[in-house]
Amino acid sequence: MDTKELLKKVRKIEIKTRRLSDHVFGGEYHSTFKGRGMTFSEVRQYQFGDDVRNIDWNVTARYNEPYIKVFEEERELTMMLMVDVSASKLFGTKNSFKDEIATEIAATLAFSATQNNDKIGLILFTDQIELYIPPKKGRFHVLRIIRELLEFKPKSKQTNLDEALKFLSNVMKKKAIVFLLSDFISEDYKQTLKIVSNKHDITGIRIYDQHEETIPNLGLVQMIDEESGELMLVDTSSKKTRYAYAKYYLEKVNYFKDSFAKSGAGSLDCRVDESYVTKLLGYFKRRG
Repeated sequence: MDTKELLKKVRKIEIKTRRLSDHVFGGEYHSTFKGRGMTFSEVRQYQFGDDVRNIDWNVTARYNEPYIKVFEEERELTMMLMVDVSASKLFGTKNSFKDEIATEIAATLAFSATQNNDKIGLILFTDQIELYIPPKKGRFHVLRIIRELLEFKPKSKQTNLDEALKFLSNVMKKKAIVFLLSDFISEDYKQTLKIVSNKHDITGIRIYDQHEETIPNLGLVQMIDEESGELMLVDTSSKKTRYAYAKYYLEKVNYFKDSFAKSGAGSLDCRVDESYVTKLLGYFKRRG
């Protein structure tokens, strides 16, 4: 992708996702993800109905009339976007590929965080950490994140969610809001997820295509495993084969849902041909 084409794509995503974050997600994001607590703001004269527990006795004694301490929410937070860039994300049969939807969701969330003056960081991963961008504030930082999501070429094709979560735990010492975007066709991350969720506010966003759920009856078909590169001849006319695949896929989905539920983390499913806007809004409202 040349520079001109890349900038055009970045601008297109910015226009679409920024409009969503400004008009739809800004308030929902703010009310869903609270600050770290209340911090002292100022002292003012006591008014009827104020909480007497907030009276500043030192100032009250000095001026011989009651004054109270005013507190405000310490709003600044850090958002980490963890995006799976393994080869299985390069799939989609309707409208968009999974990686395109992941980019749009990540950009929308990033602009929502920026609107609330929060920092945003990025982790791109496969079965290794492909790229880490430390959290910073501002529009230009978000645009850099979008550029990386659009043009980054990973070294590996495979997936290891466990390694990605361990890396997050090592680099993020303070609590962060974490969105983990993947198709979650992986296992063996449950224990690490539970440990990391004790410290961070994690949401798993499973992005999938409806044609991944079952194999249609198309006769003898040559298929390739995008992550391993293995070629195989599959008899899709066999009910046993179709049932075995559907069972395998359902096991991965159930592992995802069970892992996030038991760790206390949030989760939602986004199908590529459905509105991720509706899904995200519904999730924010349930949490808020």
